[in-house]
Order: sequence, then C-alpha cells, then structure tokens
Amino acid sequence: MKDCIFCRIVAGQIPSEIVHDDDQALAFQDINPQAPIHLLIIPKRHIDRLSSVTDQEQALAGYLLHLASRLAREKGIADEGFRLVVNSGPKAGQTVFHLHIHLMGGRMFDWPPG
Repeated sequence: MKDCIFCRIVAGQIPSEIVHDDDQALAFQDINPQAPIHLLIIPKRHIDRLSSVTDQEQALAGYLLHLASRLAREKGIADEGFRLVVNSGPKAGQTVFHLHIHLMGGRMFDWPPG
C-alpha cells in the first residue's frame, strides 16, 4: 500500500535501522523506543492487523513469532525476559495499520500494562 509507512520501509523509500531482512519479514529499530531493546517485526506483505490474518497467512504469523524469539536471543534478552506486544485495532492502541510485533527488553516491565 502506497500510504503505509511500513510498506514504504519495506520498499526502501524510508530509511530505518534494519536488524533483519529476509523474503518474508523485516525487523528494525523502533524510532520511539520504550525499552533499551525495542524492535518492530513486520511481514513484508501488507496485512492490516492481527485480526486480518487469514488461514493462508497462518504460517507467516507463526514465522513472525519465531523470528521474535530468535532476535531476542541474538540481542541477549531471551534468558532475562522480553515482552512481545501486538496491538490490533484503534482501541488497542494500533497507530500504524500494518501488522507489527513490538519486541522489547532490557528493562523490567510492569503488569498489567497500559
């Protein structure tokens, strides 16, 4: 989608600090980090939100979670703990309507969140 900021990042039209790039997904540093480690993991294919994932995209959704776990290990936060956040829809706080997973770690998190 031409209006989607994350699609524009995938297309190389907007610079970002990319930490992972393959044929299915992209991961990059969040420009407004909420933790010492704060990555965004997105599918390269535009999917509006988590609730829009179809049966045909089930494997891709699983791949994104697997990638989050791998990146947590690479960043050295897997053992101490990390948080994954997926906001789906405006009432959940989603502001960019392209499915994305926030991978955050390197600090203590409170519960319940927000």
